[in-house]
Amino acid sequence: MKIHEIQEEILRLKQERNFCILAHSYQTSDITEIADFTGDSYALSVKAKETKQQNVLMCGVRFMAETVKILSPEKHVFLSSPDAGCPMAEQMDCDLIRQVKMKYLNYTVVAYINTTAALKTICDVCVTSSSAVRIVSQLSNEKILFIPDCNLGAYVQKQLPNKKIKFLQGGCPVHAAITVKDVAQAKAAHPNALLLVHPECRPAVCDTADYVGSTSGILQYAMQSKAKEYLIGTEISIAQTLQNACPEKRFYPLSKNLICQNMKATSLMDVYHCLRDGEGAEIQLDHATIAKARLCIDRMIALRG
Repeated sequence: MKIHEIQEEILRLKQERNFCILAHSYQTSDITEIADFTGDSYALSVKAKETKQQNVLMCGVRFMAETVKILSPEKHVFLSSPDAGCPMAEQMDCDLIRQVKMKYLNYTVVAYINTTAALKTICDVCVTSSSAVRIVSQLSNEKILFIPDCNLGAYVQKQLPNKKIKFLQGGCPVHAAITVKDVAQAKAAHPNALLLVHPECRPAVCDTADYVGSTSGILQYAMQSKAKEYLIGTEISIAQTLQNACPEKRFYPLSKNLICQNMKATSLMDVYHCLRDGEGAEIQLDHATIAKARLCIDRMIALRG
């Protein structure tokens, strides 16, 4: 079958089988075109909670599907590519963080949404890249243990110098691989372009940017700005998405290496086979894990206002 024929069949199957399809912004365009909702991981989990469909298919990575399940435990949540994990979410486990918490007994533990459901159960509050500064600023405790992304933690620390933030050496290997040398080369090639980067990038890279923000923030900034050229310092698909949305502007990836292999693990055929044949992986979380992890997310929701 041709791509458009597969897409049409997916649209038919999702209606027939009462599915809502979620696609993270880093997915390829053939997948985002057939999704009910596209966006950041937390925003997608909220959309899933609001939909009437009882079956949810996540085109993303495992921690995202787990977050959907935590917020909608009554629904059947599927991950279209069972092998799609997240190195950042999986690099720290509960045993490690329990040991670290013993060292920092009076610290509030802040977990980036990019963590496993299990890890969320032993943390105090969750944050997203767009809400991290706002959430941490509202915490009464000035002592913060921020996990797992040290670069996002450093960004929060810079914005909130009154807080005492400890972080471990963890984070997104794709964003963290970008260097100041990459920035210099990109700016030399495109001297008139504004640089927009994700706070998962190294502090030295963020310091060179015209804008630092979440994926959705980068999209919004680029679409609303009057500038004509942009260097995009996040997953390479965002530059492609923006180029399609704003053909009168020019968008250049900060580096050709900004490719998340786990996000690209999901194919259109994975979605098709999941809907047609029941392939993929259903997310299974026990009641205790859901309840404890939900406390972490609920506190974030309360502080976001």
